Amino acid sequence: MTSTASKKAGAALAGFLVGGAAGFVLTEAIAAFFHFVLDITLDVEGYPVLLALFLGLPFLGALVGAFTGTRVADRQAGR
Repeated sequence: MTSTASKKAGAALAGFLVGGAAGFVLTEAIAAFFHFVLDITLDVEGYPVLLALFLGLPFLGALVGAFTGTRVADRQAGR
């Protein structure tokens, strides 16, 4: 693995972790908003679409973060 590929992989991993964490925080913020502001407790057991949203949002954030990390590493390498 070259030095550029190693930096790109490290940036992708960091972006994946940060993006996944941001997606998780976003889902928790949505749940807290519904609970405290609207006084509605979200129940994902009866709604598969809501469950898919709460499972998919952190994963989508992780993928976007990994993509962004690789793009930043490419720009820093001068490509």
